[in-house]
Amino acid sequence: MKTDALSKALYPHGLQKLGDCPDGAETITLIGPDEPRFWPIFCDSPEYRDGAPHPLDRWSLRVLTGVAKTLGGSPVFPFGGPPFEPFFTWAKQSGRFWASPIDFLVHEQAGLFVSFRGAIRWQAPPEVGTEPQPCLTCAGQPCASACPVGAFDGGYDVAACKAHVNSDAGLDCRSAGCLARRACPVGQGNRLPAQAAFHMEAFL
Repeated sequence: MKTDALSKALYPHGLQKLGDCPDGAETITLIGPDEPRFWPIFCDSPEYRDGAPHPLDRWSLRVLTGVAKTLGGSPVFPFGGPPFEPFFTWAKQSGRFWASPIDFLVHEQAGLFVSFRGAIRWQAPPEVGTEPQPCLTCAGQPCASACPVGAFDGGYDVAACKAHVNSDAGLDCRSAGCLARRACPVGQGNRLPAQAAFHMEAFL
């Protein structure tokens, strides 16, 4: 099966299929880190070690271009715009992502720490998810109340979030990842602190 070939091609890179979105006669397959395996693999790459800007995007471009070529597809990336590809829309159409109580995407397995390294547009039968949104049965929805500065009260206050993360009080978020994301029980503990800190530095 084509999905087996995809999984085999992604595994050595610490990546996994996150979902499929039908796109006319083709399928958009969303690709993201398979955590916690992903981070040590990326850290061993030339892009991570060469000191040049945007190592993760450059790594993603190289790796997913190669994977897509072996499968007869074409790579698509969430960076490099504008214009930008509609990853958020594709994700919600896959049946495996939903808008969480804090409006960030939540994935059925990766939770609130889901991220995209790219996608492959190819000829393959789409496997659209059918499971219900995990937030509907999540006791207390802890993501909604975990932020120490209420940055998700009534929408996402980016300025308040950045100010906190940059402060002494925000060391925990800065070094181990967003407390609201970490509160999600789905996929909890899969993201390594070093990877979370890398993304927080890029966010700031």
